Amino acid sequence: VRMPGRDGIAATAELTVQAPSVRVIVLTTFDDDEVLFGALDAGASGFLLKNSRPEALVHAVYAVVAGDAVLDPAVTARVMRRAERPTGAPNVAQRLTDRELDVWWLIAQGFSNAEIAARLRVTEATVKTHVSRVLTKLGVRDRVQAVIAAYRNGLATTTRHVAPHRDQAHD
Repeated sequence: VRMPGRDGIAATAELTVQAPSVRVIVLTTFDDDEVLFGALDAGASGFLLKNSRPEALVHAVYAVVAGDAVLDPAVTARVMRRAERPTGAPNVAQRLTDRELDVWWLIAQGFSNAEIAARLRVTEATVKTHVSRVLTKLGVRDRVQAVIAAYRNGLATTTRHVAPHRDQAHD
């Protein structure tokens, strides 16, 4: 994160703008809010502390390559607390279909694509399409930012009845 010339947060921001398909995992010893939120705001898809187990690092790489986002357990509560603060932003939920709202809510509850597919009784490919549309409509880069947006918009803390797909022939 702290490098001579350009810091890792600035490099992350530049990289995610110049090469949007590239995913960045920040691995650092600096466990402070400035670094954590700077990295996430810059577009990092993962944030891990250097004392993470090797297996956690490998898992993070695979998860981020698959389109998910990863947070070190030591920082997750701080991200959620910050996400709960109202931003005064317009209600973005109005831009989503009912099914996209279901998917967004399930993402905010921590469900994986496979778990969402099983719950909605649709294919994982269908879920990936819904997730992609949700991220695009919300204007966010990954699932972590979608969860933050769900908290900021009050969706994550609501109860939502999510019904399975009625006509599986059209999933």
